[in-house]
Amino acid sequence: MTPNMGILDRGLRVFVVAPVAIVVALLLGAGTVAGVILFVVAGIMLATAVTAFCPTYTVVGISTRPRGLHRVGHGLRHGHA
Repeated sequence: MTPNMGILDRGLRVFVVAPVAIVVALLLGAGTVAGVILFVVAGIMLATAVTAFCPTYTVVGISTRPRGLHRVGHGLRHGHA
């Protein structure tokens, strides 16, 4: 499971998408089908943000994770490791 999500993508999922899905689920009713689906969506958004891995990105072949920095010795430098 190689991380394929950048910081902006992860932040949007945690601080925008998941909270909005939870609020809308509560407004629609937590026990309704739509409410349950939105809670599941919020959970998926939080799980993918925490792990920095999105399976859909793998299927589509994209990554929002920057590739410019590699660990070399004790610090980060541009280029290849």
